[in-house]
Amino acid sequence: MEMAGTRRFPVWLVAVWSLTRVALLLYVLRVLVFPGPDVTTDVSVIYHGWYDTLRTGTFPRHDVTWQYPPAAALAILSPALLPFLDYTRAFFVLALLADLVVVCLLWYAGTRPGRTPRGAWLWTAGVALLGPTVYARYDVMVTAVAVAALLAGAGRPRAMGALTAVGALLKVWPALLLVGAASRRAWVSAAATAGALALLFGLTAPGAFSFLTAQRDRGTEVESMGSLVFHIARHFGWQGQVLLNYGSVEFLGPYVDWVSAAALALSVIAFGWLLLWRLRVRRLPPRALADAAFVAVLLFTVTSRVISPQYLVWLVGLAAVCLSRRGSRMTLPAVLVLGACLATVLEFPVYFGDVVASDRLGVTLLLARNGLLLLAALTAARTLWRTTVSVPPPAVPPQTPRTQETLAPS
Repeated sequence: MEMAGTRRFPVWLVAVWSLTRVALLLYVLRVLVFPGPDVTTDVSVIYHGWYDTLRTGTFPRHDVTWQYPPAAALAILSPALLPFLDYTRAFFVLALLADLVVVCLLWYAGTRPGRTPRGAWLWTAGVALLGPTVYARYDVMVTAVAVAALLAGAGRPRAMGALTAVGALLKVWPALLLVGAASRRAWVSAAATAGALALLFGLTAPGAFSFLTAQRDRGTEVESMGSLVFHIARHFGWQGQVLLNYGSVEFLGPYVDWVSAAALALSVIAFGWLLLWRLRVRRLPPRALADAAFVAVLLFTVTSRVISPQYLVWLVGLAAVCLSRRGSRMTLPAVLVLGACLATVLEFPVYFGDVVASDRLGVTLLLARNGLLLLAALTAARTLWRTTVSVPPPAVPPQTPRTQETLAPS
């Protein structure tokens, strides 16, 4: 079957996506039991509790687990769009629809000239590898907005800017999509949209920006890069604790503030590298928009004091956009992220008890996942620099003085 003359219906993609997504739904609906702790309680308990508060017209500003920008309220309230389902089931259906939107966008983009459907396949595989956690967090909805923004790209800079602003007000990180934007119109559109929405939320809902100070006293989350220091130190007598704190399992105790400060310093260095890259860049080819966004989010992920499993959803989405262009230089980092997805589902939720206990299996899985992410970040950053900064300038033919021709008489 052909579509639009040149587009073949993606039978195998539809089949694989459908089979894996049915499996994910069966797991989150608890028809099948996935190994490890129940990942759906974030929706049935935490999100549902926020939903009850947000319906009153105010944000849950006294709940320390609310650490999100104001537009996150839209994602939490979205199950109201399906009143014939209870809150939890409605959320899972909407997460599935967001997943469907992403794969359709990537497939459609892959049918255009100079594009490839590899991005749709990467997304299909990455989400399947991450397991039911994807449908039990609202990050898949944020990623759908980010993918749409990047695919709008340089061709529709105003649309890209507006979508980026919406994404940033959903969960901050999509603001990094603008790192590689060359058009001033994208920046102006993003600023105007963000300003208008922020003003609307600020005037209509008390506590809209309480998230800005909600994470000051966080520790180091047990899955982060810095947590490896304490996982190993526990075997040498470190006297700290592992506690549920600010909605995640974190290390608290001696020297944790030092490691958290080091993570913040590394994030500042990452920002400085991105700024230097933008100042030194010689050319911004169309692919640099997605490549730069992928690199930026990778750098801030590996330097964060929190690396939750759902962060991999962002990386898979951005990597998929990169790979949707033929000749993408981000193939190796994308494959490394795919490997990190497999390591992630093993460390959470399958063997999360081993991670919390800092035993050999847990630490090995964490080393593998974080090592893959670090290698992906360094490889992607090196590739971005070499393809945009270190490229030789275009050759200019030598200018020679014009000489007059002497015509011999016939």
